[in-house]
Amino acid sequence: MEVLLPQKITSQFKGYNDLISIYYNLLQSEENNLFLNFKNTTLFEANLSAVLGAICSLIVEQKKNIKIINLNSILENIFGINGFLAEFGGEFLPDKKGTVITYCKYTPYEDIEFMEYIKNELLSKPDFPKHSRLLGKKINESIFELFENARTHGHCKSIFTCGQYYPGKTPKCLDMTIVDMGKTIKSNVNEYLNQELSGSEAIEWAMKYGNTTKTGDVSGGLGLDIIFEFIKLNNGKIQIVSSDGYWEFRKGNIETRLFDRPFLGTIVNIEFNLEDKDFYQLSKEISLDNIF
Repeated sequence: MEVLLPQKITSQFKGYNDLISIYYNLLQSEENNLFLNFKNTTLFEANLSAVLGAICSLIVEQKKNIKIINLNSILENIFGINGFLAEFGGEFLPDKKGTVITYCKYTPYEDIEFMEYIKNELLSKPDFPKHSRLLGKKINESIFELFENARTHGHCKSIFTCGQYYPGKTPKCLDMTIVDMGKTIKSNVNEYLNQELSGSEAIEWAMKYGNTTKTGDVSGGLGLDIIFEFIKLNNGKIQIVSSDGYWEFRKGNIETRLFDRPFLGTIVNIEFNLEDKDFYQLSKEISLDNIF
């Protein structure tokens, strides 16, 4: 069976909805050999390789085979450079322009490897907003909390990541996407609160400072506090998809929507504005001794 992908899949509500539809089309097929047909696709934002890889992993777990067909030369090059095609027997191509955050899949026990990945693949990019060493460490720890959340809450087998630098966008930006196919935010929050919140309401609750479903000696919520404050100042973007919920923060505004069918996991996409020329550091790093 072939699943025909749409012309464009981008990091917007429609793009995530299209990816959810792809999953259900693959899931409902009774055939063992499945094909993702890209013949009509002219744009597939590379960071979303993490989402497509996570979706495919669920299908492969059902002993089905997935093959990617009819990629145009541009997409074949992009998926070759970020390593996504290597998952399907393709060639891993060198990143000569330095615009890629590699597609990777981590087990919940590869925490040190994940932290090194964030440090080397994201924070070290030349155009990443300038920041102090301590803030860089805190950003790394904040993103790592997403990994920890997937491990402790989602009980997932794998965490998928991928990113892309988009110098042609206005403003030029860098997107970083992290996906797990474990227990959703909606499920965790509703069990904790003993309520029946929608997916977007559950995400909204989890994004409020101090709210957490973790108990005992394990601290933290979604882990996005530092990143959230940084994105506010940087004029970037945060998107969260979990179950039927969609939550987006952009330019000081929060947008929430609901999908018709749930995503069986959690997607976090963080977009950094690379045209930001400010230097960032933690408030506690500023002292009178540094003024003169």
